[in-house]
Amino acid sequence: QVQLVESGGGLVQAGGSLRLSCAASGSIFRSSAMGWYRQAPGKERELVARVTSGGSTNYADSVKGRFTISRDNAKNTVYLQMNSLKPEDTAVYYCAAEDSLGPIDWGQGTQVTVSS
Repeated sequence: QVQLVESGGGLVQAGGSLRLSCAASGSIFRSSAMGWYRQAPGKERELVARVTSGGSTNYADSVKGRFTISRDNAKNTVYLQMNSLKPEDTAVYYCAAEDSLGPIDWGQGTQVTVSS
């Protein structure tokens, strides 16, 4: 398994930006897809963005054009650049390492709050 440590969450005004970082350790990092998920109060946890071991990405429709996921394999780190933030982006954001069946390890979660 991998260990995931997140940083970068916080409070930001609508229209602002945040960059989340997830530092990973473990022998399978380079062969794992990495994803960012979020969960708002009373709602299901949802996939926000994913990057595969080969660098391919996909995004939830709600964040396309605003969020960018990337990974730096040399640093064992995955990032989520969040621009043009909206109040509806408010949630706890989780980093996850994934295999072909889905998430296998999770970070602790970091709160992102977007005020209007």
